[in-house]
Amino acid sequence: MDRNVETVAGELDLVTMDGDTLCFVEVKARFDPRFGGGAAAVDRRKRSRLVRAAEAYLIDPGRSALRLGPCRFDVVAATWQPERREWRFTHYPDAFTVDDTGRRSWL
Repeated sequence: MDRNVETVAGELDLVTMDGDTLCFVEVKARFDPRFGGGAAAVDRRKRSRLVRAAEAYLIDPGRSALRLGPCRFDVVAATWQPERREWRFTHYPDAFTVDDTGRRSWL
């Protein structure tokens, strides 16, 4: 659907559909997994920013139909595998909820 979407509240890496569910996907890449990898970089503060960006995305009048269905927040972690000289991707569907950010939302 959309990628690298700039909103007044921040950027959304990917916005896509999984069936009837609207998915906001954060992509994090790390060369060194010793510090928790890409998924660990999506901390409470980052999750809160993503929720605000999703709210800003959905407030657009042209997207009002999207507000009627379910939505979720996914994380895709990309980790460099030096021995194979390639990236390894791990998808975490429904990685966090609005409640995990410590704030209330209308999503």
